Amino acid sequence: MLKKYILMGSLCSGGSAIAQHKIDEPDTLQNYAYDYLYDCIDNSDPGSKRQAVYLDAFLQKAKRENNEEELVNGYKNYVYYAPVSQQLNYADSMVLTAKATHNRALQGSAYLTKGIAYYGQKKHKEALDNYLIANGLIATTNDQYLIYKTKYNMAQIKQYLGFYHEAISLLKECAAYFEGHDDRGYLNSLHSLGLCYNKIGNYGLSARMNAQGLSEGKRLGVHDMEPYFIHSEGINQYFLGDYTASLHNINQALPYIARKKDFANGAVGNFYLGKCYMALGDLHSALPYFLKVDKSFEDTNFLRPDLRENYEILIRYYQDKKDLEQQLHYVKKLLRADRIIEETFVYLSGRVHKEYDTKELLEQKQRIELLLDRRQYNDYIYGSAILALFLTILYLVYRHISNQKIFRKKFEALMQKDALAIVSPPVEKVRAEYPDLNPDAAQQLVLLLAKFERDKRFLEVGWTLVKLAAAFNSNTKYLSKVIRHYRDKGFTEYINDLKINYLIDKLKEDKMMLNYTNKALGEEVGYSSTQRFANAFFSVTGIPAVFFIQEMKRKNEEQREGDNQV
Repeated sequence: MLKKYILMGSLCSGGSAIAQHKIDEPDTLQNYAYDYLYDCIDNSDPGSKRQAVYLDAFLQKAKRENNEEELVNGYKNYVYYAPVSQQLNYADSMVLTAKATHNRALQGSAYLTKGIAYYGQKKHKEALDNYLIANGLIATTNDQYLIYKTKYNMAQIKQYLGFYHEAISLLKECAAYFEGHDDRGYLNSLHSLGLCYNKIGNYGLSARMNAQGLSEGKRLGVHDMEPYFIHSEGINQYFLGDYTASLHNINQALPYIARKKDFANGAVGNFYLGKCYMALGDLHSALPYFLKVDKSFEDTNFLRPDLRENYEILIRYYQDKKDLEQQLHYVKKLLRADRIIEETFVYLSGRVHKEYDTKELLEQKQRIELLLDRRQYNDYIYGSAILALFLTILYLVYRHISNQKIFRKKFEALMQKDALAIVSPPVEKVRAEYPDLNPDAAQQLVLLLAKFERDKRFLEVGWTLVKLAAAFNSNTKYLSKVIRHYRDKGFTEYINDLKINYLIDKLKEDKMMLNYTNKALGEEVGYSSTQRFANAFFSVTGIPAVFFIQEMKRKNEEQREGDNQV
C-alpha cells in the first residue's frame, strides 16, 4: 500500500462505474478492503461529498482496526485530497501516527508527503526541512522507490533555489529509475530536466527533453503532462527567438494550467507572453500580461525570482509615461517582492540580475514621494543624499585605515615572537597540580598530548574532542580537563592554536607558501574548508590571513630591496 499512496495512481479503471452506485452507509463501507476504498476516493470528484464519505470511511476503518500503517495512509489521503487549508493539519497527524510505528520507511514516507504538501503551498523552507528528515529515514531502508522519490523532491528544491547543475544530476538518476517503475515520475523528471537545461542556457537539450516528454507521454497513455511540456517549450522558444512559436505554445497550454489552479506556472506563462509581445515591438499587447503577473503576486504573495523583471518593466513603462503615482506603486511592489525573494531564495537572490538593487529602489521610492508631495525641496534632498554619501565614504575610509593600523601592529607582534610552544609539564607537577584527577591518568594524558604535538598529528583533518579521547584511549571529560589545566584553553582553541602557529612558522621559513591560496593553506594544516581556516586564523592572530600574507610579501620585498642597495 505504501508505494501506491505515493504514486497516487488509480487501480480502478472503471471509475464511472463506481460513481453510478449508491454510496453505502459509512459503517457498511468500513467492511470493504482498503484498496477498494482508496480507489473510490481517487475516482470521486475532488472535494465532493462522495469523496468525503470514502475518506472518512477509510480513516475510521483504520482506527477501528487499530491498523497504524493504514491509519497513516488514511491521513495521507486527506493530505492529497482535503482542501489546501486543512492539508497541513492532516500532515501533522500523519507524521505523529507514523512515528509511533517505528517503521522507518513509513516514517520517511510521511515526512516526504508532508514536505510535498508544503512545497505545493510554496513554503519551500519547510518543505526542505521535511525532505531532509525523510531522506535520513529512507536512506536506511531498501525501499528504492522512496529513495528516488526523495531524490526527485530534493531536486525540485535545488531547482527552485537555482542549483541547476546539482538538480540535473539528481533528475537524470530519477528519470533512469522511474522509467519502467512510475510513468508519472518519469515524465515529471523529464519535464524538470527541460526546465533546468533552459535555465543554464542549453536550449537544445531543453527542447529535446520537451519533445521526449511529449512522445513518451503519448506512448505511455499519460496525457495530463502534455500541456506542461508545451508550456516549457513555449518558454524555450522565447529564448531561441521564435516569438510566434512561443506565443502559440504558451497560449495552448495556459487554459489547462489555469484549470489546475497552478498559479505559479500560470504567472510564468503570462510573463513570457508579455516578453514575446515586447520583443515583437507590441508593448500595448504586452502590458495586460505583465499586469496579470502582478495580480497573481497580489493574490498569492508568491513570485519566482525570474519574474522579478516583471516589475522592472512596469516601472520603466510608467516612468516613460511620466505617471509618478503608478511608478511609485510598482517600485513599492518590487521592494516587497525583493524582501520575499531574499528571504526564500538565499542562493538566487545574489545571482538574479537586478536592474534596480534594494538601495537604489529605496532611494527612488523616497525621491518620487518627495516629487509628488514637495517638489520644491529637490535641492535639499539631493544635497542631503550627497552629504550622506560623503559621510559614509569618509567613515568607511577611516575604518579601513584604522583596521589596517591595528592589523599591522598585530602582524609586527607576531613577527617578533616565535609561535607559541606547548611543552608538556614535568611529571611531578602533574601529580601535584591536579588532585581532582587520577594522577596516573593525568600524567599519561599529558605525555600523550606532548607526543601528539611533537608528531604534529594536529595537522590531520577532523579532530574532535571525542576522536582525540578515543585515540588516547581516554574519555572526553578527563581529556578536556587536562587540556584546560595544562594548556589553559578549550579543545577547539587548543587545536586551532597548534595549526595556525605551525602555519605561521612555515610561512616564515618557506616563502613559496606565500603564493598559496587560502584554500591551499587551510588544507596544508588540516582544515576541511576555506571558511573554517579563515575564521581560525583570525581567531588566533586577530588579523585576516589575506592581510598577513600581504604583509609578509611586503616585508620580504623590502628586505630584497635593502639587500640590493647594500
